[in-house]
Amino acid sequence: MAATILAVDDSASMRQMVGFTLRRAGYEVVEAEDGVEALEFAREHSVDLVLTDVNMPRMDGITLVRELRALGTYKFVPMLVLTTEAGPEKKLQGKQAGATGWLVKPFNPDKLLATIAKVL
Repeated sequence: MAATILAVDDSASMRQMVGFTLRRAGYEVVEAEDGVEALEFAREHSVDLVLTDVNMPRMDGITLVRELRALGTYKFVPMLVLTTEAGPEKKLQGKQAGATGWLVKPFNPDKLLATIAKVL
């Protein structure tokens, strides 16, 4: 059975590119437009990995990671941040929230898939 990945990004084109890359590699993909939508989904369903942007309306990705880590079912689920943010301060915030890894946009599909395979 294919691993299920929750891809969270407020950009429809980014969700489309990430979704295409992941589906082509054999993953099941669930998409959410922001942290609020992702958290609502996560409270009802489980996934094998979360891939989230940082800068989004309603709830940013770092807050999403923190909120997901507070749910018992997501305590050990790998969570990767895929963002334009590359500063050490933001990366530290992500790590403190519970992010497993940090990737910078624009993403390299092979690197994204290799990182996902490594943490799953």
